[in-house]
Amino acid sequence: MESGELNGRIAVVTGAASGIGRAAALRLAGAGARILVADRDEKGGSATCVAVEEAGGTAEFIALDLTIDESIRSSARSVLSRCEAPDILVNAAGWDRLEPFVENDFSFMEEIVRINLLGPVKLTRELVPAMLARGSGRIVNVASDAGRVGSMGETVYAGAKGGIIAFTKSLAREVARCNINVNCVCPGPTDTPLFASLPEKMREALVRAIPFRRLAEPAEVADAIVFFASDGSEFVTGQVLSVSGGLTMAG
Repeated sequence: MESGELNGRIAVVTGAASGIGRAAALRLAGAGARILVADRDEKGGSATCVAVEEAGGTAEFIALDLTIDESIRSSARSVLSRCEAPDILVNAAGWDRLEPFVENDFSFMEEIVRINLLGPVKLTRELVPAMLARGSGRIVNVASDAGRVGSMGETVYAGAKGGIIAFTKSLAREVARCNINVNCVCPGPTDTPLFASLPEKMREALVRAIPFRRLAEPAEVADAIVFFASDGSEFVTGQVLSVSGGLTMAG
């Protein structure tokens, strides 16, 4: 994307304190968007704002905890106090912990679902009416290839991300009449803090399984996010794009 293509547009990026969310914030800012960094990690979110500004962009931090309903409502109010409606919403926040399903307790399951499914759905619900009223917008959800093909030790996470994929497709049908595009990016193994937390043997096995024999860089996933946020995808909606180096060549 050429620098400046998104000039004047406001992009809300959740999970932008690190990893894919931060990379998306930087890429969108590089294309001219004003970034609203939404995360519960204020220190990391502030660091992302600094990185955006050092690169010549504009960013503000908005506190957001996807596990708390009032935080979701408050962050949405903060966004709408800054603009009529966001031009771009990137639901990039996510969390997981590798663990056999039979060892998952209910509190762990509930947190996984709140962060990876219910939180993004609720935030979108708070912001999409303003997009509908204006008659335009781009929503990019970040799921995971675990939600497309499954992943051992990530069963509830895979279920939540599969829910995001289905949510993307259904919402895309509902809001297309108002010129709102809704698409989904599914990263495969990516060089993020979450991946670094996996056992070494699992990390090595995943890298060997990838046809390109390496992890994705967060910026490579961010490029797919920016495509869906840009005018280049104007006639694309309800789609799921895997960025996995060929690991998941599913139909």
